[in-house]
Amino acid sequence: MEEEAAGGGGGGAGCIVVVGDRSSFVTGLIENRAKEVGVAAFDLRSASLHLSQYIETSCSYQNTKTLLHFYDPMVVIVPPNKTAADGMVGVSELVDKNYPSNKKVTMARGCFDDTKGAVMVKNLSARDPSALGLDTYCKQYYLCLAAASATIKWIESEKGVIITNHSLSVTFNGSFDHMNIDSTSVQTLEIIDPLHTELWGTSNKKKSLFQMLKTTKTTGGSRLLRANLLQPLKDIQTINTRLDCLDELVSNEELFFGLTQGLRKFPKESDKVLCHFCFKPKKVTDEVLKPANGRKSQLLISDIIVLKTALDAIPFLSKVLKGAKSFLLQNIYQTVCENPKYASMKKRIGDVIDEDVVHSRAPFVACTQQCFAIKAGIDGLLDVARRSFCDTSEAIHNLATKYREEFNMPNLKIPYNNRLGFYFIIPQKDITEKLPNKFIQVVRHGKNVHCSSFELASLNVRNKSAAAECFLRTELCLEGLINEIREDIGILTMLAEVLCLLDMIVNSFAYTISTKPVDRYTRPEFTDDGPMAINAGRHPILESLHTDFVPNNIFLSEASNMVLVMGPNMSGKSTYLQQICLIVILAQIGCYVPAQFASLRVVDRIFTRIGTGDNVENNSSTFMTEMKETAFIMQNVSSKSLVVVDELGRATSSSDGLAIAWSCCEHLLSLKAYTVFATHMEGLSELATMYPNVKILHFEVDLRNNRLDFKFQLKDGVRRVPHYGLLLARVAGLPASVIDTATSITSRITEQEMVRMDANCEQYRSLEMAYQAVQRLICLKYSNQGDDYIREALQDLKESYAAGKLT
Repeated sequence: MEEEAAGGGGGGAGCIVVVGDRSSFVTGLIENRAKEVGVAAFDLRSASLHLSQYIETSCSYQNTKTLLHFYDPMVVIVPPNKTAADGMVGVSELVDKNYPSNKKVTMARGCFDDTKGAVMVKNLSARDPSALGLDTYCKQYYLCLAAASATIKWIESEKGVIITNHSLSVTFNGSFDHMNIDSTSVQTLEIIDPLHTELWGTSNKKKSLFQMLKTTKTTGGSRLLRANLLQPLKDIQTINTRLDCLDELVSNEELFFGLTQGLRKFPKESDKVLCHFCFKPKKVTDEVLKPANGRKSQLLISDIIVLKTALDAIPFLSKVLKGAKSFLLQNIYQTVCENPKYASMKKRIGDVIDEDVVHSRAPFVACTQQCFAIKAGIDGLLDVARRSFCDTSEAIHNLATKYREEFNMPNLKIPYNNRLGFYFIIPQKDITEKLPNKFIQVVRHGKNVHCSSFELASLNVRNKSAAAECFLRTELCLEGLINEIREDIGILTMLAEVLCLLDMIVNSFAYTISTKPVDRYTRPEFTDDGPMAINAGRHPILESLHTDFVPNNIFLSEASNMVLVMGPNMSGKSTYLQQICLIVILAQIGCYVPAQFASLRVVDRIFTRIGTGDNVENNSSTFMTEMKETAFIMQNVSSKSLVVVDELGRATSSSDGLAIAWSCCEHLLSLKAYTVFATHMEGLSELATMYPNVKILHFEVDLRNNRLDFKFQLKDGVRRVPHYGLLLARVAGLPASVIDTATSITSRITEQEMVRMDANCEQYRSLEMAYQAVQRLICLKYSNQGDDYIREALQDLKESYAAGKLT
């Protein structure tokens, strides 16, 4: 089974309640004098612990900011500033700046104990310590173990629970086993949220990539999807395993619809409830038996019912997966469907829980199921409480019938919710005159009136008291069963991970592809060091808004690792840059991509420099913000990175801006990182005359009657649209005399530049030929064609090179 990270909300078995999509991560942070940062992120929903340790390369703590953006913690635990040495307070200041005071918890530095942290992780991890490599990690990752110590201590103290031994899914350095996307790039690429939603209003149809793919049915599946988009995979084998599974789902409709139906049989809360058995209350005292704690007992019973319903759904899942051929689905079938421990646990639950009890989301049905969860005859006091619950419930419905007849209100209803209990709903049309005095707590809701009566209130109290007694007696009866379940907690956390993974692949990836026309999405291919080749790629979000979206290609390799994209404003440069990044992200989460063909090199980090704007809060001008983002790229980029830059240096003087953009390009060229650089600076096109591994592209634009006709089609080479800035300035309303003067000045400058560029082209012609030959050889190296084709292509290359006709 591949390892996945899921997350989400919850409530129940260990008295830990996290609601809906709300964050469920508790994160501990600590740093040393060398700006090395240790992070421990505990997910209360999936009972998993993620440990990371790294050297912070940015003075603005960009790596830590990115990690915190990924986890979106509900609580951040840090050591106090006062006792910290100089240079060890950056993390704490970052938390102060980005999180409200109620999310920050300061714990004594003594709580950050790496020795205790190592012992805790060893005892709590579901995996064998030798498999974790704990002996090595103790020395290498002492900071994240110290953070783990404080985090676990806070959870056990604040939540009043003990974490069951050998129940946690622990990952070391998990963040950097995946592609890293910094928080600025996450925003500019619109991965999680679309930009400028406040300008469009609530009716905005434009979505983020996450919103487009969010067709998952569970909160756990949704959180796993978010985690994958923020940190895509880097392991080619795992990516291909997912793609093989997707191939089978797309080609086998019976399997796809069978899995869709099978996943519906599992309660939506399954993933969070299964992991709650990892937590148990610290101690059982007389306090537990007080009526005020009946709610905790009810949550515990609800969790058991969810577990029973989930185990009952496994046989159907087994039937669907039995004939599956892909490795991932076969692995799930063997580890879950054929695992005898699930049948054994189901039998143990069946000995105590009534066979007819099923999970329900309707409040009163759920309450009744919880009261009658235990088989009759096991506990005499429980049977008495049940009779009282039934009698009061029947009396309440009889009271409703009496009021309907007495007050001539045939449409009077008696709904139930967990907060109020039973109450009346009366349509206003049935109230001919004043509402009788018997009705109290009258509130209008649209066309209905909500109310109660003294008789109903009295019966409600008795009904709730009987239900609470049922819950408490049931909890006592379940104590032995829950202890037995905790002995096999590992199979429950595994089932939770499997359900989240299937939800993401089936209900998100496969469903999204099934809604598109045939052959619009294709399976990407991966190489370790090969080129990035995307044929007829499309923007995954915008293509759904524009039926006539124009596809474009991209080719990057070792011999041509930088593309300069030129063109007027609004010609499609920014969309093209965003499109490349989103296709790479989709491919590396194991999903099909919107293109005719895609062959990619695995990317370790995506860096973007897109958009302009002041940052008044941090006292940064547009140019300073731009330089900080660029500095972060230069300090962290590697040969396997993808760098996307949309304009650089335009917020300062033209000469300084060109110099900075030029030197940054040269630095990136030396690192062999794949770079796509969009610019208006025509002077940068001279890079291609000096560096043959730079390719110039432009977006096609026609000039008709002094108006620009955008084609949004990418073409090779430089295409100079004369004075397009002046054309747009004229449309904006600048005076004609100003435009004429500007035209005269720019014509003289352009003429001088053209003479100089022609001389450069001639000087570097031989070097350019050599690089073009190398680029062809790299393509042939990674080609899937036969020997005869490659032999013929090599002969053509030799003849073209000799004739000086390589283009």
